Amino acid sequence: QRVVEASVEVDGATVGAINSGLLVFLGIEDADTGEDVQWLVKKITALRIFNDEHGVMNLSLLDTEAQILVVSQFTLHASTRKGNRPSYIKAARPEVAIPLYEDFLRSSRQISPYGVEAGIFGADMKVSLLNDGPVTLIIDSKDKK
Repeated sequence: QRVVEASVEVDGATVGAINSGLLVFLGIEDADTGEDVQWLVKKITALRIFNDEHGVMNLSLLDTEAQILVVSQFTLHASTRKGNRPSYIKAARPEVAIPLYEDFLRSSRQISPYGVEAGIFGADMKVSLLNDGPVTLIIDSKDKK
């Protein structure tokens, strides 16, 4: 999500906060690999979703002073196909997801010139944001869209 500002709290303490930029809710599934992480980081940082001087979404995160706030969110892989209780069978277990989450943070920090903040993997987080636009995109590294 493109945001004017966003922050994440754990146990009442702010663990990550940004001004203008992207709030990335990162869901990792069992089938994800390091290649998916690298593709996703490049895609997110190169997306032309920030307004230029004419108000047209023509600039990428790399063209602006935008920051990134990353929040892990396994519920993105919920299946609601059967019944009323979501199934999270596609979501990666922590032993798979944590290394990929850390790789995503590391790679994002190498590319993003204005900073990358993050929540805490697996924690009960309270996320606050002021959506800009709103601009909310869903990107799936398996579908490459």
